[in-house]
Amino acid sequence: MFKSATIKLTFYYMAIICAICLMFSAAIYQFAIHEVHRGLTNQSQRVIDEYPGFDFDPALKPDWDSSRAAHRILVNLVEFNLIVLVFGGFASFLLARQTLRPIEESHRQQQRFTADVSHELRTPLTALKMDTEVALMDTAASKASLRDTLASNLEEAVKLESLINNLFKLTRLEASELAEQFTDMDIATIVTDAVTDVTQRAKDKKITIKNTVKPATTRGDRTSLTQLMTILLDNAIKYSDDKATINISSAQEKGSVKVAVTDTGIGIEPAALDHVFDRFYRADAARTRNDTSGYGLGLSIAKLIADVHGGSITITSEVGKGTTANIELPMADA
Repeated sequence: MFKSATIKLTFYYMAIICAICLMFSAAIYQFAIHEVHRGLTNQSQRVIDEYPGFDFDPALKPDWDSSRAAHRILVNLVEFNLIVLVFGGFASFLLARQTLRPIEESHRQQQRFTADVSHELRTPLTALKMDTEVALMDTAASKASLRDTLASNLEEAVKLESLINNLFKLTRLEASELAEQFTDMDIATIVTDAVTDVTQRAKDKKITIKNTVKPATTRGDRTSLTQLMTILLDNAIKYSDDKATINISSAQEKGSVKVAVTDTGIGIEPAALDHVFDRFYRADAARTRNDTSGYGLGLSIAKLIADVHGGSITITSEVGKGTTANIELPMADA
């Protein structure tokens, strides 16, 4: 599809170049012929004026020389236009590729995203369908069995709801609507709110969260920044062993505030670090060594939140020793 589009766009660019060249060539040709004819006429008149007794031969009138000059100018213009077309065609192709490249990449990302969404939606829907079919086929199913089936179906429905909500969040973030709601806020308060959100999950695994973040004013959307910190803390809890410790620290440097979330969990394979922000991506180690749920959208949302706020997020990790998520946000006065 994009190959044919590149060819079409190349021809459109070449058509524009041809039209411009023809217009300028016609104008140059007319101007040059006019100047040649005027110059020859003036030269002939000068000869007559300087030599009054000279018998001027009509064959020496400027018409013949003008026609030769016109032919020469026309040949030169044709040669010039051919050169322009050759280089213009090459430049048009490069420009067409450059123009379509981001569109093509966006199209591919959209295709991958659609395929991933379809796959992730199919899994809970299949589970719902199978559980329901089994329950309907079992005519002697007890009340307790039916309740278990309904509870399982409700769990899958909650997963679907979470996926759909996350997809809506991604759409909202990509639309950059948050920028209109930015206000000044204390990063320490944001972190405290996020710690409160994950307190119960930390207690379930008897995990200790040490928060040493110092006050610093940044500018952004409080709900989204809290969500960013919650995602990072939630991941740290998921991939940490029971009774582990998670540290949250901060530092200020050159007009920005940096927050680090460090755990002592299973870590991430080096090959997986380049993909942790990809949608629906979860490292194999996380799936096989921990009983985790989710759709791999958390870090994608976290990165988008950081990007919208003019900040950045990086992940460093060592297998078996833990992971550190580093968030950098601009200070409000910067």
